Amino acid sequence: MSNEAYWYLESVDVTGIFCPQKIRRGDLEAHFHRCYKRGEYIYLPEESADRVFFLTDGRVKIGTYGDSGKEITKAILGKGDVFGELSLIGEEKRRDFAYAMDEATVCVVNVDEMKALMRDHSALNLFLMKILGSRVLEMEKRLESLVFKDSRTRIIEYLLEIAEKKGHRVGFETEVRKFITHQEIANLTATSRQTVTTLLNDLRDRNILTFDRRRLLIRDMERLSKEAMAIG
Repeated sequence: MSNEAYWYLESVDVTGIFCPQKIRRGDLEAHFHRCYKRGEYIYLPEESADRVFFLTDGRVKIGTYGDSGKEITKAILGKGDVFGELSLIGEEKRRDFAYAMDEATVCVVNVDEMKALMRDHSALNLFLMKILGSRVLEMEKRLESLVFKDSRTRIIEYLLEIAEKKGHRVGFETEVRKFITHQEIANLTATSRQTVTTLLNDLRDRNILTFDRRRLLIRDMERLSKEAMAIG
């Protein structure tokens, strides 16, 4: 989701719209919370696309499988993100999967109720439009990167992107918590795990960044940016 969409999320009580304490239509509970364990699928390809999900805690991976069975990661979402939204514009069967990377809590809203909410809340309409638009732009950016940039550049630009979107300043350094695996980075950048590992080790050896399973710490954002420019 773009920074603009996050700004809009903060300025509108989207949580209150998605997840009120008690909303029922007849005997059907239109909104409910559900918790998923780490490693549990929220939905799979070919399942009915009849619900929209609002992530209130944890991380969720959205992906698909290629013809060869290879996993392709489309996005990694965090608290405040919406997914499954294509059901609102005509998707009948899921084309991708949603997978809980951590213990995750989601507010689940059926499509009919979501459409009713959109009629009643103009703010929600704009919020969802921003989400859809930002994801289209993100996919276009990834496609251009695949066509015009080499694997090393794609990986470095991804590190810069997550640092800008999810990083926290720690003195002169930038910390990204819950750093994803090398394989996940490879899936997101259409590279190999070996290429990701080799590059990260090289950047660590030159004291540009350091990392472990829990976090990424970029010691010098400017130097990392120059690495991308030098080879882009």
